[in-house]
Amino acid sequence: MNFTRWSARLPGTQRRAAARDDRSSVPAARAEYARPEGTPAQRDDAAPEPSGTDTAEGPPGPALDDLSAREILGRLPAPVALLHGPDHRVAYVNDAYEAAFGPRPTGVPAAEAMPELDRLSVLPLLDQVLRSGTPRTVKSRRTTEGGSYTVTCTPIAGEDGVLVYAADVTDHAEAAERLRTSERRHRETAVTLQRSLLPQELEQPDDLRIAATYQPGGTDAAVGGDWYDVITLGAGRTALVIGDVMGRGVRAAAVMGQLRTAVRAYARLDLPPHEVIQLLDVLAAEIDASQIATCVYAVHDPNEGQLVYASAGHLPILVRDEDGTVQRAADPTGPPLGTGGWVHTSGTIALPPGSTAVLYTDGLVERRSEDIDEGVASLARALEGAKGSPQVVCDRLIRSLGVTAEHDDDVAVLVVQHPARTGANAELFHNAALDLLGGIEAAPRARAFATGVLTSWRFPVELRDLGVLATSELVANSLQHGTPPMRLGLRRTDRRLIIEVTDGDDHLPRRRQAEPADEAGRGISIIASIATSWGSRRTPGGGKAVWCEFALPQ
Repeated sequence: MNFTRWSARLPGTQRRAAARDDRSSVPAARAEYARPEGTPAQRDDAAPEPSGTDTAEGPPGPALDDLSAREILGRLPAPVALLHGPDHRVAYVNDAYEAAFGPRPTGVPAAEAMPELDRLSVLPLLDQVLRSGTPRTVKSRRTTEGGSYTVTCTPIAGEDGVLVYAADVTDHAEAAERLRTSERRHRETAVTLQRSLLPQELEQPDDLRIAATYQPGGTDAAVGGDWYDVITLGAGRTALVIGDVMGRGVRAAAVMGQLRTAVRAYARLDLPPHEVIQLLDVLAAEIDASQIATCVYAVHDPNEGQLVYASAGHLPILVRDEDGTVQRAADPTGPPLGTGGWVHTSGTIALPPGSTAVLYTDGLVERRSEDIDEGVASLARALEGAKGSPQVVCDRLIRSLGVTAEHDDDVAVLVVQHPARTGANAELFHNAALDLLGGIEAAPRARAFATGVLTSWRFPVELRDLGVLATSELVANSLQHGTPPMRLGLRRTDRRLIIEVTDGDDHLPRRRQAEPADEAGRGISIIASIATSWGSRRTPGGGKAVWCEFALPQ
């Protein structure tokens, strides 16, 4: 390689050459003439006058303009190599290059003499640099020796050569890796917390089949606060909940956990959906007013064949009928939780046998390139053809909406199926009801009705007698403390016998310890001692329902 020609293209070299030409072309006499009279001639070897401690130092180093290209490259602390020709033969490597990668023979193609360029992914760039005349850079590539380098390949105009400059970025790469590791651990902690706060196993009601899926966002997205729950309320009723805390990270997961715990507590009070949402609204503001959360709470009653729901800023429930038609739950939908000042109300949507309901968070349907209503419409179209078990429907909906492991948002989906039962399976589910008309004479009619129904359902004698006793106590309690209209309901599923009495008074009974001399007050205690579970709730019409359950022998 001709370093003289290359050095002429380096910065400063052309200025140095021009200065030499100017000095040689000016006659000495002209210089003497230009010097003022009495001024001594300036000699090149004249030493500067002493100035303090400066004279103790050695002679000054050469100026940059006095260095050749080889000397400049040799003094660089970064590895530098010069390659020449279409085979990229080694023309020169500086001392820093040899210190980093070892000596390299000149005249040998780089593909043979410089394996480190292959490991740094530089070899494929050399041809591109020669052809295009444009520099190329590979950033933060790691070598087998353990260092990390950013390498720039620059074409040398007119020389058919490439200058390879490597910058050691090992410290930066290690710092970046430590940061990524810290972020990864933080995310793993948030995901672990999030999953631990979600139900580890969904409750499976007698009348419904339920599956749920939670998928955190991709590795570049912080985990959010998506959550869901299924709560059996007794008497065959089931609460379905899904929500989304809009924040990110551990804090969002912690807020989500508090809201989910609160929902379970409120659900045990057997309140209407809008009252549960109203209580959550107040609680969310107390937990963290800066966190925005949405939620929908729905209750399914098998005797009514519908979902009663209330929503706080959440996306609408979708229900697919048996014929494939998809219905969207309409208003009412209030503002998100924590805003306050809003009176929530409940709505209803039919969930007949053979239908499927889908509750979901915005990560499933929201895309930056389209309006969220378009995403909900896409979900409805996907639901039209989604058949199979609830888990199969979950998986199909996620695939249809293009949710992958690298999705940029959390996704939670809750699929609820109300199966249509036929044949022998249908014989395991029965309902019977009797209006309690008149006064105290309604009690013996209720006992006779319960005896006949339970006998026809082929229950064992012991279970039948317990059912008749429970019916007698519930009816007697309603006749004594309730008001018309009164109604007795019997229901059997494949797992339990449910007895429920409703009346027009909204005063809920409570269990108390009766004194030995008391003639009343033992009815609820008897129910609690013989039944598997019992409870009471206020009904939408202003009355109440008192119920008990008996687990069937499997």
